Amino acid sequence: MPLPESFLPRGAPNASRQAIPSRAPAAAAVLAGAACLSASAILVKLAGVDAATTALLRCAIAVLILVPLALRERARRGPLSGAGIAWALVAGTALGIDYAAWAASIYQVGAGISTVLVNVQVIVLPLLAFLIDGERISAHFLAALPLMLIGISFVGGLWEATASSPQILTGTALGVLAGTGYGCYLFITRRAGRLAPGRVVQPLTWATTAAGVSAAAVSPLSGGIDLGAIPARSWILLAALAVIGQVLAWLFVHHGSARLAPTTTAGLLLIQPVLALGLAAVTLGEHPNGLQLLGVAIVLVSVAIANGIITRTSARP
Repeated sequence: MPLPESFLPRGAPNASRQAIPSRAPAAAAVLAGAACLSASAILVKLAGVDAATTALLRCAIAVLILVPLALRERARRGPLSGAGIAWALVAGTALGIDYAAWAASIYQVGAGISTVLVNVQVIVLPLLAFLIDGERISAHFLAALPLMLIGISFVGGLWEATASSPQILTGTALGVLAGTGYGCYLFITRRAGRLAPGRVVQPLTWATTAAGVSAAAVSPLSGGIDLGAIPARSWILLAALAVIGQVLAWLFVHHGSARLAPTTTAGLLLIQPVLALGLAAVTLGEHPNGLQLLGVAIVLVSVAIANGIITRTSARP
């Protein structure tokens, strides 16, 4: 089966055998990152620590892990440029806003709807790439976008929400802000990664540091930070969150997204809430209902359409 067009470099409409090994592993890396991110909500809930403290410790513990890795990368591939550091700090600030706004939106509209809203990144990332870098948005992606949004809304339980809640407007604004920060982070890191090839850990270290600082700066808006009386079990779960949901997740995503079209990256990351449903069912006993399962199917189909897989497969004789 030919490789989907969105996996191919611009100017190479016919898939060559040399293009396959450079794009398929990149897509696999983004999917692995999405799988790691999908575990984040489960670990946060199991840890039972307030949202602002969780956001700070998620980044702080991750920095402790990333620094020696970054020094090793620096010794092997050279230091990150001043411009690279600056871009990483800007990206990290956007990520910190994402973490803080998303955590606050949960208390306003619930985890389900906030998960729906944060996936506005599926629009923000390709739009920024189009407006700033002139990267085209494929017809496949535009055709699949409505399906993606509908599927995510089903997965997140949006249609079961109580729209009459007086907090819905604030929560919606916070969720959209989180999704915008998420999309900006993905765009900036993807763009900076192409300017500094071979350097992944150093930018992530700077970005994670900035994310922790910005999350701490806005923490008073969501109740402040409380480092006292955190039980040992919660510390272990927070450490797992830092390793899986921050270090591994973003290393995978950054490694893969630099070699993929922005629409492909955005679409593949929509697998995250789908996987989160399965993990919640296994670990927390939170089983999805029929509408959420329908949403899972719609998301999978829409991602396949966005990447030209269904179209190309059905076109074969």
